[in-house]
Amino acid sequence: MPLSVRLDSKTAALVNSMAKRRRQSKSAVIRDAIGVLAAQGKESEKKLAKKVRPYDLVKHLIGCVSSGSGDLSTRTGDKFYKMLVAEKGKRK
Repeated sequence: MPLSVRLDSKTAALVNSMAKRRRQSKSAVIRDAIGVLAAQGKESEKKLAKKVRPYDLVKHLIGCVSSGSGDLSTRTGDKFYKMLVAEKGKRK
């Protein structure tokens, strides 16, 4: 299938020199390069699929500690205020 690609002079010179060195047509060099790039992309996708999330590293720890109280999120402002007053009393 015909395809037209515009290359800058540096890239065109590189393709020409590779074609001469490999004794291939410029089209063959470009096809090979695209094949290599596609293979690298597949390898990158495999690595991303195997990537470990931070959650996976600590999921065995989640929920394993008891805080002793089930109402830690209620009236936190009051509890914090009382804690500050207690600390201030200790400093005197």
